[in-house]
Amino acid sequence: MRQFLPECLFIFSLVSFQIPRWLENTSASPLHRSAWTPQRKHAARERTRELFYHGYDNYMTFAFPLDELTPLSCSGRGPDWENPANIAVNDVAGNYSVTLVDVLDTLVILDDRDGFEKAVKNVIEWVQFDVNTKPQVFETTIRVLGGLLSGHIFASRPGQPFFLPWYRGQLLDLAHDLGNRLLPAFATRTGLPYARINLRKGVTKGETVETCTAGAGSLILEFATLSRLTGDDRFEKAAYKAFFALWNRKSDIGLVGNTINNWNGEWMAPEATSIGAGIDSFFEYALKWYIMSGEIEFLDVWDDAYTAIMRYSRAADGYWYRPVSMKTGDTAFFTVDSLSAFWPGLQVLAGDVQSAIKLHLLYYNLWREHSGLPEVYDTKFRQATAHQYPLRPEFVESTWYLYRATHDPFYLDVGERILEDITARARVACGLTGIQDLRTNKRDDRMESFALSETLKYLYLLFDEDNFLHRDDSNYVFSTEGHILSLEKHHVRPMSASRKKMRPVNDHQCPAYKPFVEIYDNTSAGTGLVRGIRSRSDYDYARKLIGVPASSVEMDAWSAGGWCEKPAIDSFSYEFILSADGRNVAEDLSPSRLKVEPIADGFVVHNISGVRTKIVRRLDDRGYDVRKLGHYHVRSGQTVYINDSAIFAGPPPENLDSVTATGNRDVEIQLLLSLDLLDPMLKLLPGNMDAAGLNMQLTALTASFGADLSPRVGEQDKRPRMAQGKHPISVELTNKKGCSHYKEAYEDDILVVERGECTFMEKLLLARDAGAVGVIVLSDEDAAIIPTAGVDELEASGDISDVGLLLLPKTAGTVLAELLELMGKLEGRVMVTISREPTVVADSSGKKATPTKADDKAKEKKENIDDDSEGRILYINGHALLNTRLLI
Repeated sequence: MRQFLPECLFIFSLVSFQIPRWLENTSASPLHRSAWTPQRKHAARERTRELFYHGYDNYMTFAFPLDELTPLSCSGRGPDWENPANIAVNDVAGNYSVTLVDVLDTLVILDDRDGFEKAVKNVIEWVQFDVNTKPQVFETTIRVLGGLLSGHIFASRPGQPFFLPWYRGQLLDLAHDLGNRLLPAFATRTGLPYARINLRKGVTKGETVETCTAGAGSLILEFATLSRLTGDDRFEKAAYKAFFALWNRKSDIGLVGNTINNWNGEWMAPEATSIGAGIDSFFEYALKWYIMSGEIEFLDVWDDAYTAIMRYSRAADGYWYRPVSMKTGDTAFFTVDSLSAFWPGLQVLAGDVQSAIKLHLLYYNLWREHSGLPEVYDTKFRQATAHQYPLRPEFVESTWYLYRATHDPFYLDVGERILEDITARARVACGLTGIQDLRTNKRDDRMESFALSETLKYLYLLFDEDNFLHRDDSNYVFSTEGHILSLEKHHVRPMSASRKKMRPVNDHQCPAYKPFVEIYDNTSAGTGLVRGIRSRSDYDYARKLIGVPASSVEMDAWSAGGWCEKPAIDSFSYEFILSADGRNVAEDLSPSRLKVEPIADGFVVHNISGVRTKIVRRLDDRGYDVRKLGHYHVRSGQTVYINDSAIFAGPPPENLDSVTATGNRDVEIQLLLSLDLLDPMLKLLPGNMDAAGLNMQLTALTASFGADLSPRVGEQDKRPRMAQGKHPISVELTNKKGCSHYKEAYEDDILVVERGECTFMEKLLLARDAGAVGVIVLSDEDAAIIPTAGVDELEASGDISDVGLLLLPKTAGTVLAELLELMGKLEGRVMVTISREPTVVADSSGKKATPTKADDKAKEKKENIDDDSEGRILYINGHALLNTRLLI
């Protein structure tokens, strides 16, 4: 002890000094980050359970059978009978114990069978809908109808703990009665429902014809479930008609507005769209009803709607999603609301986890700044403009989805922060209260039912790893009110014969989450340390967007040379008018079958000229898919076969604005590899490879721009330098992607680079500037990709006729990379020669055919389309189109 006493005292004093800084921000503290043990999760779960029962028990004591608890006055309230125009209260409070009905399946999540049975009995005894109130159709559907249906599903299904042997479908009977009372709202010329209805008298005279997209279009989950369970198809038909009455009125750019006239179907000012209030759950129900029912048209709506939102509403850096004009896509407002915090959770459900992480970080920093989520926030001035927080669930919901997808403990830290803030700010003696002003903690004497049915439900699930729901792989979904709905197999309708004929294939992408990997050694790509959300550059960038000061822990994590990356993201979708030779052509507004021919599993394009094509980023980040050809929609699982030999036809006229064209160059080029060893005594390489006799041949794909390396082009002395004789291959380890300026000159060399980070044209130009005769790109996939460049790139590139670019598919590229690594160890070089022999390729039957017979080969391949699943793919503006196949 005496020997090490000075060192011990120094360490103790250092730790004592650091502990206060670690604890300054517990959600980010290194002590907490490594301490999410099962015991800690259990403790957080039980604190959430206690908070729920504090609200629920006080509701049952002071408010039931009224609709809501008023926690500051320790009483309850129903509709505002004296002021029918008070829609803030009357839209929800219909004099039918909304809070009790809304929490039925929360008791299931909390594994409270006795509480669930008692609640079901109370609903049966006390709730009925022959009441003279005028609630909102949407709020009544999601809170009451959804609650009844979810309660019925659990009470009636045998083989699970919440089955009630005495139960005889009374909740479903109540749901059916309520559905009948809501149906008259749909009696309009458009099928779009009125926003409000009197449950006893129906639609009252003078009822407004204004309704929002979410209110009219987010009824399919509950209404269709009611129809499937009762056999009464009127409800599903009404909701289905309303949903597509909205979608079929979308703008030319694929956006629906916020507010619509339900009588004439015209959009109302300001004709804006967003992911927030008034429209949010329309997108949600498109995806979720597809998950529940398998009805493919709802997936199509989701795919198209998501593409439009990601193209127009998402900010250029990929973070904020702002309201935009539904007709032009221009930014309409710079404000976002708290309801839009549900969007990251929906993105997770759809498979776009990386986009979800970015947006969630913004709401997390808003919560950090306000200890709650303000109702409205101005992203331009970086300040809240409405400071209420009525205990909304959307941010908690997204946190749960992201944790289930990533299992990153960061989201547990976020949940713990939410739990602590709600407990400190909203818990009062008689329950939980909303916050009227987050700046002063002025409270609102109201406990909205969603605080118990959603907010605390998702928070409980976040900490409850062993919850039965996490092991359920059925088609269940959470409704927009957090109710658990599902359909048993006998309630799921099989696809009709006509639909099967139209859509014989379907392949929805749902990629797995790929954690962030930090690479420390540039020479060991693909390996590194797996890091959490806090280690991503997104984390600091999102904090900077909100303007939240960094905690001491975050500052301690910075390095002296650190930097915050400003994201540069590709557009989610692009549109092109295709041309075979790069010239501008007029758009063919309605391509005939002579150009675009529908077939069983997609389309065959016989003539690409003038066809407007939309391409959309795949959620698995592997590339893009063609999603539209002229007026034809290309759906998931379908393939676009390109059968237009003009894309490899002869050169265009000389007056083509000096744009270098593809010409009739070969698609494939043979590379002959040999070795140049500095040690002449070295004859045998590892693996018993004879260095002197090495004769390796690789097939590369030639670019449509740059030097034409086809064997038939020119005499030996007139061919491009890359095609003349042997050339050494070089790799610059600090520039492995070839996307920055080279530090050395590479006269007469061929540079090898990896695919990604910049366009093929940029790789070629940087190699040219370094003196290289050409560049070989190693692909990260085996699909045969033809590197192309846009007209603007070609015009700006200057003279590139003597510098070539080739692409090696992944398997061949791996062979070359391993050979280069071996030669690096043996102090030797790999030499490459462009073969002078004409390229011979195999068709789908395995027979040999030369590219000069492209038309015959295309015709033969069209007859064997089903066998040609591994053909070459089209490449537009540097984007691999993975659902295409080149038949030529």
